[in-house]
Amino acid sequence: MAKLARHPLLKAWPADPRDALPLALWSSDEIAEATGGTASAAFQASGVEMDSRDVRAGDLFVALKGEAMDGHRFIEAAFARGAVAAIVDRPVPFPHVLVQDTTAALHALAHAARERSEAVRIGITGSVGKTGVKEAIFACLDRASRGAAHRSVRSYNNHVGVPLSLARLPARAKFGVFEMGMNHAGEIAPLTSHVRPHVALITTIAPAHIENLGSLEAIADEKSQIFTGLMRGGTAIIPADSEWAARMIDHARALGHKVITFGRAKDADVRLLDAIAAPGGGSLVTADLGDIRLCYTIAEPGDHWIVNSLGVIAAVRAAGGDLASAGLALAEMGGLKGRGERHTLTLAGGKALLIDESYNANPASMRATLKALAQTPATRRIAVLGSMKELGDFSDGFHRQLAEPLAEAGVSYAILVGAEMAALAAELGKGAPDSLGKAIRFAHCQSPDEAIGVLGEVGLCPGDAVLVKGSNSVGLGTLVARLTQGA
Repeated sequence: MAKLARHPLLKAWPADPRDALPLALWSSDEIAEATGGTASAAFQASGVEMDSRDVRAGDLFVALKGEAMDGHRFIEAAFARGAVAAIVDRPVPFPHVLVQDTTAALHALAHAARERSEAVRIGITGSVGKTGVKEAIFACLDRASRGAAHRSVRSYNNHVGVPLSLARLPARAKFGVFEMGMNHAGEIAPLTSHVRPHVALITTIAPAHIENLGSLEAIADEKSQIFTGLMRGGTAIIPADSEWAARMIDHARALGHKVITFGRAKDADVRLLDAIAAPGGGSLVTADLGDIRLCYTIAEPGDHWIVNSLGVIAAVRAAGGDLASAGLALAEMGGLKGRGERHTLTLAGGKALLIDESYNANPASMRATLKALAQTPATRRIAVLGSMKELGDFSDGFHRQLAEPLAEAGVSYAILVGAEMAALAAELGKGAPDSLGKAIRFAHCQSPDEAIGVLGEVGLCPGDAVLVKGSNSVGLGTLVARLTQGA
């Protein structure tokens, strides 16, 4: 053992300053210093949580107060699930840090996490694909850094989720990947000011939340607010194929940032050269990065993921990640729950495919997903589509326009769920033909339970491919859960 310790290669092992940092995420003293609060006892926390139902052993529970809910009501439940301490605005009979305002304390903790870490931070926004791209960038960087990457979980991308995700950033992390979303104008700037990213990526501009923003130009302007928080010398990554690319580039350059574009456009900095179908789904992509060409495989099916992957590669490179590791990570990624996860359903006589896209929907993502369904080998294609929300006066038109991609996808039966789908039902009722010239059979339902009944009447057969997609509030996740029970 002594000889091994003196081995010259071990002596030359590079020292990492992060090795001197504590293993615990937060100590009571660090939390008190960051928030200006007073700790009731000494403790160490391994995580931070705001929902008592999600608390795990070792977590710090932040008792947030909202208009309709007060987290202090769930203190006992949080500790019953294993919390080691809480941030509170009143004394409680458990280890805690007492502050004046728990929301302000969460923000302060987030900023302290940001300042103490040397991690390269990547911020992501866009109308479509934020969560999937965030997960892909994380997978690439986590593989390259051997587990030293961090990201916001689920879709924690709002005024509470972003600071919570930042507060969870370990001091030892080398990379942090954060998603930022919005429903109204003025929401992106505060989020990016929390994160202060070194790299900021916009996935695409599409009519999501157009009810509140009014136009695609306004959406592009709001998404471009992510550049206001970029660190000096930061990199703005912009979709070159977007109609609003020049507008977004102008926003970034006006702030003095470096711009990298990605897409199919001839002048894109990360440009698609070729993409062919890969065995087992997905695509084999060749991209031109200016100084090098890169060939890699994407496990995720669909043309939209080909372009998404270019943005991922651009972000990984801008963050200083390893492109070889990124290629391996993209080849191994699977679909996310509610965002492309694929399930095999066992039926009498064979199997069927269920594609779970039940978490979100807007006109652009609907078209992209239906196009991916068209490329999926199947005996029959069945689409269960829920209403697209927050489209305002544009709603009927966008729903009617889904008739064309449904036909192009070769859908045999469409089950439409929600009041807004009445416009599409009316369009299909005119006898719009599918790709084989036949009228698409359809049913219009008001609830997921009704849709489950209709699907039962239609019946699933071996070889079927069933797509389930809609805005989360429609509740189609219950239909997916019902179909996958025991699958």
